[in-house]
Amino acid sequence: MPYRRLPNTDQARVRALRTAIAENERRVEKNDVMLPFGLVQDAKSFLNRFEKSLAQYKQALDAQVSANKSFQHETHAARIYISHFIQVLNLAVVREDIKKDRKVFYGLDPDDFTVPDLSSETASLKWGQNLINGEQRRIQEGGPPMYNPGIAKVRVHYDVFKERKESQKIYQQSTSRYLKLVADMRAEGDEIILSIWNEIEKRYASLPPYKRLLECQNYGLVYYYRRNEPQLTPESDVAYEAAAAAEQYISFEQE
Repeated sequence: MPYRRLPNTDQARVRALRTAIAENERRVEKNDVMLPFGLVQDAKSFLNRFEKSLAQYKQALDAQVSANKSFQHETHAARIYISHFIQVLNLAVVREDIKKDRKVFYGLDPDDFTVPDLSSETASLKWGQNLINGEQRRIQEGGPPMYNPGIAKVRVHYDVFKERKESQKIYQQSTSRYLKLVADMRAEGDEIILSIWNEIEKRYASLPPYKRLLECQNYGLVYYYRRNEPQLTPESDVAYEAAAAAEQYISFEQE
C-alpha cells in the first residue's frame, strides 16, 4: 500500500473533513455506518468552528490589504510634502530669506542642505513632526510663514498619514489575532482527521489492496506512492487474492 499523509494546508484540512462527513452521511442513508457517532459529531463541530475562524481571518486580511492601498498612497503623499517643504526651506536659507541657524528649530543641520532619508515610515513620522514644531516656533519668534507648500498643507497630509498608520496597526493586530486562532486549532483538526483515517483503514483492512485504496479514498484519505513503488490496479487485487488462496491451501494441506 502507498503511504498516507495528513493535510498540510487549512483548505486541505477542510476538504478532508468535508469529504469524510459527506461520505459517512451517504453511508448512513444506506444503513452502512462506518464512523463512530461521537467522532462524526466532533468532526462536524470542529469543522464549523474552523471554517468560521478561517472566514474571520480572511475578512481581516482582506480589510488589511484594502486599507494598506490607501495607506501607501497617503504615505507617498506625506513624504512628498515633507521633502518639498525641506527643499523650499533650504532654498530660503540659501537666498537668506531665513537665517541659517533657524534650521535647528526643525532638527536640521544648518550646514547640511540635503533632504533626510524619508524611506521609512518612522523617519516620515519624525520629520513631519519636526517640521510642524519647527515652523510653529520660527513663526512665534517673528519669522514669516513659508508657502509652496505651507505648513498647513504639510500638516494635513502628515495627520492623515499618521492616522492611517495607526489604523493599519489595528488591522495588522486583528489579522494576527485571527491567524493565531486558526493556527491554534490546527492540531485539534489534525487529531480528528487522523482518528477518522485510522478508523476507516481499520474497517477496510481485510479488503484487497486496490479495493481498500478506493474505499479509503472515498472518505478523503490521501495516498502517495513511494519512489519506484508500483501503482495499485485491479490486477493487483487478482494477484493478492490468488496468493491468499494459495496460502490458505498450503495451510490446509499442512493440517
